[in-house]
Amino acid sequence: MKVGDILRNKTARVVTVRMNETVGVAAQLMRASNISALVVKDVVRTEGNTAVGMFTERDVVRAIAEHGAAGVTMKVSQLVSVQRLVSCSTSDSLEHVRHLMNVHHIRHLPVIDDFALIGVISMRDVSAAFDHATAAAA
Repeated sequence: MKVGDILRNKTARVVTVRMNETVGVAAQLMRASNISALVVKDVVRTEGNTAVGMFTERDVVRAIAEHGAAGVTMKVSQLVSVQRLVSCSTSDSLEHVRHLMNVHHIRHLPVIDDFALIGVISMRDVSAAFDHATAAAA
C-alpha cells in the first residue's frame, strides 16, 4: 500500500501555521481542527510558499515546560528545526513511512510531490492501514 492510497480517504485540507506565529496561535489551530500537528510554512523568495517543518503538541509542551506561561508567546520558529524536513511522497510505501517515523522518532510526515504539499500522514493512519490489511487477509 502507498501513501497516496491513504490520502485518498482523508480530507484534502492541510492545516498550516507560519513560522512567525506564536505557540498560542498554533495550539489554538490544533485545538480548533482537532489535530495534533501542523505543517509549518514560510515564504521564501526563491521558492514561494514552502513547507519547512512540523509543529506538534510535543512542541507546545516543551515551550511551556521550558518557559512557563511565556512559552505561549514564543514564535513557532524558535521551536521548529528547519535544517532537515523529513517528508514522504504519495508513491512511497507505508513500510518506508513507518521506517522514517521510527528512525526520526516522529508521528507525522508531510506528503510532498513535485515540491507541493499534498497532505500529512500520521502514525495512526499507517497503523490503521496495517490493521485493515491484516483484517482483510484473515
